Amino acid sequence: MTSGAAEIEAHAPSASGTQPPPAVETLSIDELVQQMTLEEKLAQLVGVWVNASTEGDSVAPLQNEMAGEDRSWKEMIASGLGQITRMYGTVPVEPLEGARRLAAAQQQVMAASRFGIPAQVHEECLAGLAAWKATAFPVPLAWGATFNPALVRRMAGLIGGQMRALGVHQGLAPVLDVVRDLRWGRVEETIGEDPHLVGTVASAYVSGLEAAGIVSTLKHFVGYSASRAGRNHAPVSMGPREVADVMLPPFEMALKHGGARSVMHAYTDIDGVPAAANRALLTTLLRDEWGFAGTVVADYFGVAFLDVTHGIAADAGEAAALALAAGVDVELPTVNCYGKPLLERIRSGEVSESLVDTALRRVLRQKQEAGLLSPGFDPAPPVLAAGSIDLDPAANRELAREIAAQSLVLLTNRMHDGGPGLPLPGAALASLGVVGPLAEDPFAMLGCYSFDAHVGASHPDVPMGIDVPTVAAAAARRYGQVRTAATGTCEAIGEEQIAAACAIASSVDTCVIVVGDNAGLFGRGTSGEGNDAADLRLPGDQHLMLDSVLAAAEDAGTRAVVVVLSGRPYALGDFTERAAAIVQGFFPGEEGAEALWDVLSGAVNPSGKLPVSVPRSSGGQPGTYLHSRLAGPSGVSALDPSPLFSFGHGLSYTSFEFSGHVSAAPAMSTSGSVTVACTVTNSGSVDGAEVVQLYLEDPVGEVVRPVRELIGYARVELAAGASARVEFSVHADRTSFTGLDLQRVVTPGLVKLHVATSSSSEVHTHEIILHGERRVVGFEREMLTPATVTPHHLR
Repeated sequence: MTSGAAEIEAHAPSASGTQPPPAVETLSIDELVQQMTLEEKLAQLVGVWVNASTEGDSVAPLQNEMAGEDRSWKEMIASGLGQITRMYGTVPVEPLEGARRLAAAQQQVMAASRFGIPAQVHEECLAGLAAWKATAFPVPLAWGATFNPALVRRMAGLIGGQMRALGVHQGLAPVLDVVRDLRWGRVEETIGEDPHLVGTVASAYVSGLEAAGIVSTLKHFVGYSASRAGRNHAPVSMGPREVADVMLPPFEMALKHGGARSVMHAYTDIDGVPAAANRALLTTLLRDEWGFAGTVVADYFGVAFLDVTHGIAADAGEAAALALAAGVDVELPTVNCYGKPLLERIRSGEVSESLVDTALRRVLRQKQEAGLLSPGFDPAPPVLAAGSIDLDPAANRELAREIAAQSLVLLTNRMHDGGPGLPLPGAALASLGVVGPLAEDPFAMLGCYSFDAHVGASHPDVPMGIDVPTVAAAAARRYGQVRTAATGTCEAIGEEQIAAACAIASSVDTCVIVVGDNAGLFGRGTSGEGNDAADLRLPGDQHLMLDSVLAAAEDAGTRAVVVVLSGRPYALGDFTERAAAIVQGFFPGEEGAEALWDVLSGAVNPSGKLPVSVPRSSGGQPGTYLHSRLAGPSGVSALDPSPLFSFGHGLSYTSFEFSGHVSAAPAMSTSGSVTVACTVTNSGSVDGAEVVQLYLEDPVGEVVRPVRELIGYARVELAAGASARVEFSVHADRTSFTGLDLQRVVTPGLVKLHVATSSSSEVHTHEIILHGERRVVGFEREMLTPATVTPHHLR
C-alpha cells in the first residue's frame, strides 16, 4: 500500500468470542498515563487511514499530497493506535468483509499495545452511514427543510445502531455551519441559513446518534461556511459579534441539548488565526467557558495545513506544537504531525509533555465511555456473531422516503386549465413526459457524502450498492408509458438534446423538467466539497434548456412542472411566471424519486419549508435573510438583494388560517418569560401540515440587529377542518445578543414577536416590553423556545 495508508494482511475471525490480549485492565486513566512511554502516548493521539490511497480521486482535500508517514501497518501500530479511519467508507467493501478486516485490525492493535487498548473507529455519517450498501438518506439541507427534529432524531438512531453493529464508535457528523454564502460548495451539507434551525435540528441528530452509543462529532468549529467569496478553505472575514451570534449558537445547543462528545475544528482562519491553532476558541471558549470535556479532533490533514496551506508553521513539528497547545487532541485521518515531528519537539524540550498528557486523558476517557477499556471488550464487531447485516432494510427506506417527502418544497403553484398546476390530475393525466439532465440520473438524489457519490463514483467497475430510482423510472412505475429525454448532463447540454426535450414538451399533456446538480468532490460535480459556484445561475446550459422547454410547453398548452434537485438554491426568477409549478428538493436520498411523485401526485401534501432563501437573479448577492436594515433593499443602493423566495417559504395543497392570537402579558422582566399563542386551522379540503414560525425583532438595539431572526417554530399536522392551539414559551434569554462590550446580554426595551409562515410574511405581531436591568448571560442561558401543540376540532 502507498505511503500514509495501511492494509490489514491477516485473516479475521468469522465470529465473535475472540479473547483480547493480556492487558493492564485494573489501571485508572491517570495510572495509564503515568505508565505509558511517550511513544505510546502519541500513538493514542493519531489515526491511521486503512485502505486509503495516494492515487486516483481524492475524498479529502490534498489527500494525494498529504500521504503521512511512510511506514507499514505493523510499524504504525507498534506502540498502539488511537483511531482507525473509515474501514468501511474508503473503498467499496462488503459489510461482513469489512467487519472481518476490522476485527483483525483491532486484534493486532491490541496485541501491539502493552495495555491491550483497542482503536476507536470512526466513519462519515452525514447522509446515512457512508459505506457500500448502506441507506442513502436525504442530505442535511433536506433535514432543515422538514422543520421536524423528531424525524431527524429517528434517522440518527437507525444510523447509529448500524454503526455499533459494525464495530464503529464515532461518527463525523453533523455539520453545524450556518450558511452565509450560497455559492459555497458545501451548502448541501449544512442544515440552513438560520442558527436556531441549524441548532435544533442538529441537536436532534446528535441526541439520536449518542443514544445509539456513537460519539457524535460537531463540525466545523467555527466559521467555515463564511469563507470569502464562498470558496472552500478561503479566509473568513467576520467580526467577533457575528461569530458569537450566528456561528456559535448551534454548537452551544448541540453540546448542551444534544450531548455531543466530540468537536472537529474548521479548516479556515478567522482574521488570520486558523481554527486548528486557535487556543482562545478550542480551549478558552469551548472548554473553560462552555465546560466541554470531550475530544477535539482535527479535520482531515488540518494540523498539517498549518504548515502547508496557512503558512503559520515552518514544518510539521511546529504545526503539531501549535495544534496541541490550542487544544486539538487527535490528528486525523492519519499520522502526519503528531508522530515523529511532535516526538522530536517534546524530546528537545520545545513542547511540554504535559500537553500530551492532557489530550491523552480525554482520549482515554472517551475510549472508556465506549467500553474499549473494559475487560470484556471483544474486537469482533457484533455483526460477525449475527452472520449477516442488511444496511438498507425496509425500515430505513421507509424513513428515508418520509424525510424526503417532508423536505420537498412547493415554491409556486399557478393555475393551469382552470385548476392548480399541482397535484397532477391522476387518472385524467393523458400523457406524461419527463425531461432534463437529471431525469434519468440516480445521482440526482445523492449528496457528496453519500457513499456512491463520495467513493463509489471513483470505482465505476463496482455497481451501486443500493437501489436509487430515477425520476423517470419512478414515473414509469406509476403511470406506465412515459416519454423521456435525458438532455445531457448538468454541465453540458447539446442543441439536439434540447430540441428532443422541446419536442416531448410539445406533445404531452404534462411535462416534468428535472434540473439541478450532481454532487461530487473537488471539481467532480457542481455541488459538494470543493465545488464552489461562481454565481447562482443553474449550472452549465440548464438555464437555456429550461427556457427553451418552457417556451415549447407554453406554445403547446402543456402543463410544465419544474423540479430542482440540487445542493444549493439557484436563481429561478426567469421561470416563476412560466411554469405551472416549481418544486425544490435538496438531494433527497435514495427514496427521493418516489417521494417526489408522492408529492406531485397528491398522495403526500407538500409541507417542506425553505431552510435557505432562493435568489431572484444569478448575481444574487451573498447574503441570507438574517440581515440588518441596511443589508436589505433601501433607497441608497440601486441593488435589491431581496430573495425570490424567503427562508421558511413553502406552499401546500390546502390552506391554513390563524386566529386567537394572545400573549400572556405585554411585558416581562429581563429574566422572565412570556407565552405567545395562536390557533391554526386547516381550512382546506385535504390533510396537511403547517410550520408556525416565531421571529424576533429588536427595533432599537444596543448594536445593529437583524430585521428578523427565528427563535421558535412548531410543525403542526392537521386533518382537513381540524384546528390546534400552538403555544410558545419565550424566555427573555431568547432576545439576547452580543453587546458593545462583546458580552452576550439581555437588554430592556421593546421587542416584537412575529408569528409568521416565512421570514418575509407576517400573520400577527406581539409587542413586548422588557423591563429591568441589562443582564449578562452565557452558556447557561435558555437556548430553546418550547412549543406545545394541542389539537382540537372546529366547533
